[in-house]
Amino acid sequence: MDVIEVESFATGQWIAPGADAQLVASAVTGDTVARVGGSRLDFGAMLDYAKCVGGPHLRSMTFHDRARMLKALALYLSDHKQPLYDLSFSTGATQKDHLIDVDGGIGATFVFASKGRREMPDALVHLDGPVEQLSRNGTFLGRHIAVPKRGVAIHINAFNFPVWGMLEKLAPTLLAGMPAIIKPATSSAYVAELAFRKMLDSGLLPDGAIQLVSGSTGNLLDCLDGQDIVSFTGSASTAVKLKATHSILEGSVPFIAEQDSLNAAVLGADANPGEPEFDLFIKEATREITVKAGQKCTAMRRLIVPEAQVQAVIESLSKRLESIRIGDPRDERTQMGALISRNQLGDVLEKADLIAAEAERVCGDPMELSVQGADASKGAFLPPMLFHCADPDTASTLHATEAFGPVSTVMGYRDAAHAAALANRGDGSLVASVFTRCGDIARELALETAAHHGRLYFNNRDSAAEATGHGSPLPHMVHGGPGRAGGGEEQGGVRGVMHYMQRTAIQGSPDILTAVGGPWVPGSVETNAAEHPFRRRFGDLKIGETIHTAKREITSEDISHFAEFTGDRFYAHLDEEAAAANPFFPGRVAHGYLLLSFAAGLFVEPSPGPVLANTGLDSLRFMQPVVPGDQIGVRLTVKQKTKRNEDYGEVRWHVTLTNQKEEVCAEYELLTMVAY
Repeated sequence: MDVIEVESFATGQWIAPGADAQLVASAVTGDTVARVGGSRLDFGAMLDYAKCVGGPHLRSMTFHDRARMLKALALYLSDHKQPLYDLSFSTGATQKDHLIDVDGGIGATFVFASKGRREMPDALVHLDGPVEQLSRNGTFLGRHIAVPKRGVAIHINAFNFPVWGMLEKLAPTLLAGMPAIIKPATSSAYVAELAFRKMLDSGLLPDGAIQLVSGSTGNLLDCLDGQDIVSFTGSASTAVKLKATHSILEGSVPFIAEQDSLNAAVLGADANPGEPEFDLFIKEATREITVKAGQKCTAMRRLIVPEAQVQAVIESLSKRLESIRIGDPRDERTQMGALISRNQLGDVLEKADLIAAEAERVCGDPMELSVQGADASKGAFLPPMLFHCADPDTASTLHATEAFGPVSTVMGYRDAAHAAALANRGDGSLVASVFTRCGDIARELALETAAHHGRLYFNNRDSAAEATGHGSPLPHMVHGGPGRAGGGEEQGGVRGVMHYMQRTAIQGSPDILTAVGGPWVPGSVETNAAEHPFRRRFGDLKIGETIHTAKREITSEDISHFAEFTGDRFYAHLDEEAAAANPFFPGRVAHGYLLLSFAAGLFVEPSPGPVLANTGLDSLRFMQPVVPGDQIGVRLTVKQKTKRNEDYGEVRWHVTLTNQKEEVCAEYELLTMVAY
């Protein structure tokens, strides 16, 4: 194949690599596949372009606008992913590896698009938590809001997942409304550049939303300030150097790091050979050692098993690993391809030698490597290597050395406390997995290890059919870990979006909070509806539009009939003496659900109209008991409107039930779908 000229994309223009560009070789053949870097980039101009062009474009869109943009982008990439598959073979990845990288990245984009529509408002401001009452009478309130940062997100990505690594950072960034400058790892930059080109070709992203640095970042980090953010994936040593940049320290630039991780997998004491949990452990360990040739930040590096099962695990796992077919990743029969480069191969072998000082290699001799369909001397191939550490308590290098390849170590534990202590010796990891069906074991290990891990993955026969795997960081859940793992959190749904936004406390009157935040806040000015709001279409309804219903008296007969009709004969509704003995009631009281039913009867417009369906209620609270003879009325207010599609939108109504003394008896939010 022709050598790929990997370009950068800056200030709206493609810029070719320079004369001193770095040559990148195929992981399979050793032939040169790409030239990367060496071009002269004006990083100050790139930052200005992102801030002055990309930022305003993105911030002019609502969260739902940006979510729809992400969904369309994911659909476009799904239709154009075959070229990414074809090119990725040169990184040593197999077709199954491509599914993790390419399809995984597209899938993450879909998830953020969905969460943006379901969990964030169709607005420019995100509300973070409920209203806080800061004064006795409620005229001075507080609320936290979140708005996009006014800077640029700098994404520095690792070589192992050039597509997923880019998209899992980019999706929450764009959803937040922040532009990004993306710096892929040089050794797989040719794949990242192609994915970047596909995004531009879609025509879905506004100008300045994304830029690409192929090669060195030069003085880019020196130009950052407190409105910018850096998200880094790579080695701990590189992270330390980057975080020490003067501008990052001086400007308190947020730095999200996902770095080295000596992840552990624990086989529960209840999981004996022949049990489904034992088989699951062997199956997942095999997969984690061989997928992407072990070049995964979440791979199982330390296999912690009961001392009585050490030999059985070594035998079962070695048998599986020795059967793995290594070779040309384009061959459908290949189960494990090559490492990213010969340099990476050398690094893994060097780290394996360090591990060998404290553990015995029991499987995978590099000198006896068998490669199918490729020249082992030219490619970056390595067999799966398994070690056994007989004394993990005295080992030190083992718990501090990550061989970023198909390498793992088995070690025995005495009891759950010992297993937890060994897992925690990684000094902070992205993930630990536990294979057990025993709730007590799971609880003890969770309590003892959660502080040292970003994710705990439990699997057994009950969850196996749907479990996604130890090594799968899902966009719904946070991805990161404390200590050695970098202390960062990526993905995690809206939690990931919040990294790229500023949380700010807003204080003021109910009217001010309504004006700033969007949804109606109780105590704000109400607008009396000229006609019943259930007769008004979605586009015509106004925030704060309110009706006050007539009162209805609650009788003893109503309460008795409701009890007999529904079967809810709780004593407080039927027995005056017993109810009076209850500290919460003055005597016999009406059912809460009776009040809700009567409330609906007071405010519902029965004729066919724009209201299509009642889809539920939120935040229901009963604050004042209602006794026979009380009269209840309803205040119904349009609190929030959210467009769902071209035919209808969701209207959130604030509902308050009061008695004849104007005391609030109940309060809730009603959700309806209303036609346009």
